[in-house]
Amino acid sequence: MNAGLMGIGHYVPERILTNHDLEKMVDTSDEWIRTRTGIEERRIADDNTSTSDMAYEASIKALEDANIKAEDLDLILVATVTPDFPFPSVGCLLQDKLGATKAAAMDVSAACAGFMYGMITASQFINNDTYKNILVVGVEKLSKITNWEDRNTAVLFGDGAGAAVIGPVSEGRGILSFELGSDGSGSKYLYQEPQGFMEMNGREVFKFAVRQMGQSAVNVIDKAGLTKADVDYLIPHQANIRIMEAARQKLELPEENMATTVKKYGNTSSSTIPIALSEAIQEGRVKDDDIVVLVGFGGGLTWGAVALKLGK
Repeated sequence: MNAGLMGIGHYVPERILTNHDLEKMVDTSDEWIRTRTGIEERRIADDNTSTSDMAYEASIKALEDANIKAEDLDLILVATVTPDFPFPSVGCLLQDKLGATKAAAMDVSAACAGFMYGMITASQFINNDTYKNILVVGVEKLSKITNWEDRNTAVLFGDGAGAAVIGPVSEGRGILSFELGSDGSGSKYLYQEPQGFMEMNGREVFKFAVRQMGQSAVNVIDKAGLTKADVDYLIPHQANIRIMEAARQKLELPEENMATTVKKYGNTSSSTIPIALSEAIQEGRVKDDDIVVLVGFGGGLTWGAVALKLGK
């Protein structure tokens, strides 16, 4: 069996928080945020919307796109660092909301690289013919752990969810290669205080990300026996436009061949890659038999990349 993408969907909250709104909250400016990050606005969930609620909305769309029912799911993997509760997992809450009565469920904690960890974990169950239909969700309500008085982090983050159904696909399609990695010595650069807010050393995270994103993208191309010219589209973690551009240039891709949702959603951590992939498919920018590289990095420090040939 070869694991691939059966269906995808995403959800973002209605409330928009613009850079001009942030100018009234912290010592920053629209021009400063745009030139350094590429972000113009982000979505913020209201107090009555939980992480599992957003996961549910994205999952319903992914199941519909895959043309399967929740009862057909064998496993649910939810990548998040902002669960509703320390336990039970968002995966279990989502399993109940969906009515996925056959599915096992758990959360994956790899910060912004979480969706890649979930997707690659799912592929192993598919490839060895243990499971057939696996729901992988990246979802974050980062607004609840963001210090809105800290201009270093307040300008970066937003809320959202992306979901994908991973299952067996036809020969030659699906996940062609992958890479996962971690470096715990960098944990001090990006973390959440116990019961508190996110803290980030932006300079160190930037240096790590610029180096690792491009290298991981190249690595999965090499592992798949492909060349840079074979790549049709790049979907990088939407953290910062300068980091994303470094990865694009490493692959020698034209600007129009890279997803850039960071402008309107900011950094939604584990959900940026599935949201960007979902939009790219919906808008027809990527299609069946295109070769797409997904690559992300996150706190841990963690990273992951996939070379994927679209289609069932």
